[in-house]
Amino acid sequence: MSTHTGMGTGAATAGRTKRSSGGDSGHDGRGSRGGRSGGRLGGGGTTSPGRLRALARAELTLLIRTKSVIVTAVLVPLALPFSIRPALDEVDLKAQGLTIGPVLLTSAIGFSFLFAVYTSLVTVFAARREELVLKRLRTGELKDAEILAGTALPALCTGLAQSVLVAVGCTVLLDLPAPPAPHLAVLGLLTGLVLSTALAALTASLSRTVESAQVTALPLVFVSMLGSGMTVPLEVLPEKVSAVCELLPLSPAIRLVRGGWTGELSGYETLESVAVAGFWIVLALWAVRRWFRWDPRR
Repeated sequence: MSTHTGMGTGAATAGRTKRSSGGDSGHDGRGSRGGRSGGRLGGGGTTSPGRLRALARAELTLLIRTKSVIVTAVLVPLALPFSIRPALDEVDLKAQGLTIGPVLLTSAIGFSFLFAVYTSLVTVFAARREELVLKRLRTGELKDAEILAGTALPALCTGLAQSVLVAVGCTVLLDLPAPPAPHLAVLGLLTGLVLSTALAALTASLSRTVESAQVTALPLVFVSMLGSGMTVPLEVLPEKVSAVCELLPLSPAIRLVRGGWTGELSGYETLESVAVAGFWIVLALWAVRRWFRWDPRR
């Protein structure tokens, strides 16, 4: 069964009430919403949570069938931290007040942001758009935000589960103590997941095909791996370079997660990280609302 057919079956009950044409169709190809008398997603799931669950189940089915996405989303984030361990052994972490445990932990969580959520969702959003799945879903009662959230939910759950698994594994294997500031770790985790999803939707809008989506996602992946404290902690970089890198999209999330485990993030540094993260989230959500493409680009 093709991906197009599978998603079409999962969303077929979304109703076929058409929206009136009109408005600028350059980005979304639709005008105002029509009536709501059509069928409902999930066979009577009239509430927003019900619609989200039905769409997420359909998307999860497709995700499981796509082996390349499974490998990228599940195996790569778990394997990459082990590959950077030799490089970290060459860095004088103790001089910066760091230990290998929190550094590897935050690196693994950062890789989950990039691969379990960001890169996999760039491909998913581009594929669903080119297969007309997103456009079909918009003819029913689903709101635009519900379509994007429901499509992203399986990847978000994967990233969240990976992060929890990594935290437990590092605590056991590396003898890490409980985080002295768990609220910062949770805040950083949620910030990273939300921002990775929004950036994925925006990047998918710039991708002409599913194949090109994998290339379009690479700049942010490389910049984040090298400059957001995933591969090398920002504390070991020159001060001016570190100050610039702290402004990158995923740097605040990594900083908050690491601060939650080290307990050495001051109140000012916490507010600074939250402010930078909030700026990127608002900017990314605004850009998605403005430029996300619902129609195929072919």
